[in-house]
Amino acid sequence: MPKKADTKKSTAKKKASKKIIQKKTSAKKTPAKRAPTKKTPVKKVAVKKATVKKASAKKRTSPISSYKGRKGEKYMSAAMKKHFNAVLIDWREHLKEEMQKTFDHLKNKGESYADPIDRASQEEEFAFELRTRDRERKLINKIAASIEQIKQDDYGYCYACGIEIGVKRLEARPTATHCIDCKTLDEIKEKQLGG
Repeated sequence: MPKKADTKKSTAKKKASKKIIQKKTSAKKTPAKRAPTKKTPVKKVAVKKATVKKASAKKRTSPISSYKGRKGEKYMSAAMKKHFNAVLIDWREHLKEEMQKTFDHLKNKGESYADPIDRASQEEEFAFELRTRDRERKLINKIAASIEQIKQDDYGYCYACGIEIGVKRLEARPTATHCIDCKTLDEIKEKQLGG
């Protein structure tokens, strides 16, 4: 008999606890009143389309070109030379702009920090920028040589074997001077001699 009384008490306790929980959750569901807030007007800023185009064009690090020649077009025709000349000139101008930005940055940010760690960090940043610009300076020389080759009708032909380099390779690297086969052989020789 005592077991029945225990079970009745436990079920009564469970029912009572459910009612308490329901009251608490129903009290939580009612939202609290908020004080009204004023909305501040947002100013709209007009963005010029020309500045957006310039910003996207300056982000490039290498020329993006896709020459679509006509069917049966002769390799290194006048149109093809004109296209690659324009690509090379555009790439050279982009690199010169980047070099000028670096020069201005170094000139304006040349602060001397009292903290040696900050000074070392700044010097490392400047050294990295200068190394990058030095590589780009060498690339500008290669671009100038490629433009000169276009003028002399030597552009697009391999220095080693004299065959056509190919439009796809020139699109990927407009300053290429070797066909893919000769370049592969050169890389194999470098690996064998170097390591």
